[in-house]
Amino acid sequence: MALRLWASSAANALKISSSGARAAAPAYSISRYFSTVLDGLKYTSSHEWVKDDGAVATIGISDHAQGHLGEVVFVELPETGTKVSQGGAFGNVESVKATSDVNSPISGEVVEVNAKLSETPGLINSSPYEDGWMIKVKPSSPTELDALLDSAKYTKHCEEEDAH
Repeated sequence: MALRLWASSAANALKISSSGARAAAPAYSISRYFSTVLDGLKYTSSHEWVKDDGAVATIGISDHAQGHLGEVVFVELPETGTKVSQGGAFGNVESVKATSDVNSPISGEVVEVNAKLSETPGLINSSPYEDGWMIKVKPSSPTELDALLDSAKYTKHCEEEDAH
């Protein structure tokens, strides 16, 4: 399925019609060819991801989300010790296009904040799953992870969302 998403996105980005003819793309058009969706993470329909490491869960926004946001220029994150609730906003991301809330995929207490993002918010664009993580949370209800999307369901969600 990921290959189909890539091929479909690549064809769309290259402006290739179903007949194989290449259409002229406007000079100002900037397209993303594909989004990376990692196995082993859980995702929300609002494009946050969570990596469950047992006692602590790492949270960020997906590659798909950062691609739609564009260049991230500012990130507002909570302080260590803040309680977050599943589905509730814990911060926001400002890009050249928009400012968006970031919602927590799970409930718990923030035990670490990625301080690098205050000086280098673009890490969310260049490395959304590694250097661009946002917060680490001590989960209060680990079963909340069960309600989140796996990589296959998240990929399908992104395909459907982009089709509209």
